[in-house]
Amino acid sequence: MSETRQLPERSSLPIEKTWDLTKIFKDDQAFDQAFKELSDELKKVEQYKGTLQNGSAAFLAGIELLLDIYRKIEVIYVYSHLKNDQDTTNTTYQALYARASSLLAQASEAVAWFEPEVLSLDDDIIWNYFKENKKLEIYRHFVENILSERPHILSADQEALLAGAGEIFEASSNTFSILNNADLKFPVIENENGENIQLTHGVYGQLMENTHREVREAAFKGLYSVYDQFKNTFAQTLSSHVKAHNYKAKVRYYSSAREAALSNNHIPESVYDTLLDVVNQNLSLLHRYVSLRKRLLKLDELHMYDMYTPILGEASIRYSYEEAKEKAVAALKPMGNEYLDIVKTAFGDRWIDVVENQGKRSGAYSSGAYDTVPYILMNWHDSLDQLYTLVHEMGHSVHSYFTRSSQPYVYGDYSIFLAEIASTTNENILTEYLLDTEEDPRVRAYVLNHYLDGFKGTIFRQTQFAEFEHFIHTEDAKGTPLTSEYLSEYYGELNEKYYGSEVTKDSEIALEWSRIPHFYYNYYVYQYATGFSAASALANKILANEPNALKNYLTYLKSGSSDFPIEVMKKAGVDMTQPQYIEDAMKVFETRLIELEELVTSLEQE
Repeated sequence: MSETRQLPERSSLPIEKTWDLTKIFKDDQAFDQAFKELSDELKKVEQYKGTLQNGSAAFLAGIELLLDIYRKIEVIYVYSHLKNDQDTTNTTYQALYARASSLLAQASEAVAWFEPEVLSLDDDIIWNYFKENKKLEIYRHFVENILSERPHILSADQEALLAGAGEIFEASSNTFSILNNADLKFPVIENENGENIQLTHGVYGQLMENTHREVREAAFKGLYSVYDQFKNTFAQTLSSHVKAHNYKAKVRYYSSAREAALSNNHIPESVYDTLLDVVNQNLSLLHRYVSLRKRLLKLDELHMYDMYTPILGEASIRYSYEEAKEKAVAALKPMGNEYLDIVKTAFGDRWIDVVENQGKRSGAYSSGAYDTVPYILMNWHDSLDQLYTLVHEMGHSVHSYFTRSSQPYVYGDYSIFLAEIASTTNENILTEYLLDTEEDPRVRAYVLNHYLDGFKGTIFRQTQFAEFEHFIHTEDAKGTPLTSEYLSEYYGELNEKYYGSEVTKDSEIALEWSRIPHFYYNYYVYQYATGFSAASALANKILANEPNALKNYLTYLKSGSSDFPIEVMKKAGVDMTQPQYIEDAMKVFETRLIELEELVTSLEQE
């Protein structure tokens, strides 16, 4: 019997494959010192309360206090969560992360008075402060942003109550998370070799890609048999969370939870509606791709558990981490030397934690604060997917680096609405590079299939989620009980609409709503779809060498929050209030679908 492969312990990893967190704090004692200093500073915040009316100098001091506190807590929080994520079994860093999270909540509560107090001042008084004190000028957009929320900000006492109740509002989401990630016990299924496999969330994702259909079916039915047992509990957690969104929107005088969520980034609700409209108008393209999947898998019936298995067999191309770094640099060459210099620094200066080790958080992400480098977490295994993930996360990190090095702290971050654009632009650039350089038709077909699957998962699937999310908020606002039966009935019909008649109606998929954590994120998922669509438009402009395309793109990366997201994207060359950018993305999808259809036909004839 062969030995089971064990993941390495954290302490055994080669140092060059780990991130260097000493760039943040040289050791945990330095963290403790920063923690203590900020804790002491929070005790003094109260003395600033009620002073913003005392002239321009006091107004400036209040702004600088607020920003100083957030700047310090961000560094403390980032260090703690990165330390925790590199080995979640390490109790020392579990405790460090818990302390930082608690301090973040304390900091938020301590300064909750600031915005209500700004809004208690007349506009004339505020703008006279700006005339009197030139040091305030840098904060003009910051203050304009606050004033734009005047109709929705409550009194200082009410804001403090809402801030203090933050954990209560998140109770349903936290209950879902604990139940979903810790308490659910999934069945053991048998793999293609007759071996027993304990089903988990991570294992399920892998088994959905398994080339043996009976394994996929067993995993699919096994997973949903558990969600079926708890569907009423999950309906309650989701319903309660939606009620919290609708309640907070109501007390802040918004017309809906969607308006409240989108107003944080000044996104018109029409952007959301346009996404749903254009995607629904183009569902025939998804149906056509699903039909191609059914044909290539040679199936009489296509089920939802057949949606993720490779339709072209095992990957015909894979990369080691060292090879992937070379490919990433080569692929991103159209982004220019300024961009590439940062990529090379990330590879050479230990921004990236590469290797999967025992206890390490799964997946991949880019994270950091204004005063840290933009770190990347990976769990590397040799594959084309991992190359795409590396390029994707590098897009986030370069975006963060440009923003933080170009903007003062007050504008040194960017909204989620903008974040996915930078990462998926890189993915689009990589796809074009691979299609330009790979001549083997099987490799080209695999790259095309990878792109189409990514489009399916990011635009079609996330828009499906967005449509469901808006439905449940709207129905709750009307007083409709969100029972498990009601949710499942609607979700089953929605899934059928998106995937079309070629897919057999699996009763289990109607329960998919019960296991999706994104439905607890408050109108978050639509941004994946809008971001991917905008990225497609921007990548095409850069690759076509359109005049000023790269310059405009770099301006977007450096803008941070110095302007509203919609305006930042207009400067980059994409107007996201119009449907054109989504329609253009659909044209790229159709073009690549046609190429794949033709390629596989020629391969079948060989």
